[in-house]
Amino acid sequence: MRASWHGTTLAQSEQTVVVEGNHYFPPDSLDHTHLQPSETTTVCPWKGIAHYFHVVVDGEVNRDAAWYYPDPKPAAAEIKDRVAFWKGVEVT
Repeated sequence: MRASWHGTTLAQSEQTVVVEGNHYFPPDSLDHTHLQPSETTTVCPWKGIAHYFHVVVDGEVNRDAAWYYPDPKPAAAEIKDRVAFWKGVEVT
């Protein structure tokens, strides 16, 4: 699987975990040069607290376009620290 935005690869891995239709990429598959920490968090009743990254490519910012669970609830343990994408990021 490959996650890209504006033609730039953000993550690539054959080891994604799919939860609710989203591919969660392992941390070592990410190109961190295109991810900036966000202060945004959201709460999922069964996964826990999600934290976000802004995706940045060629100076353009896609706010909160990636998320991860640093301390998921037990039911979602398999996605700990894995990153998923949305908001126009293509995952193919």
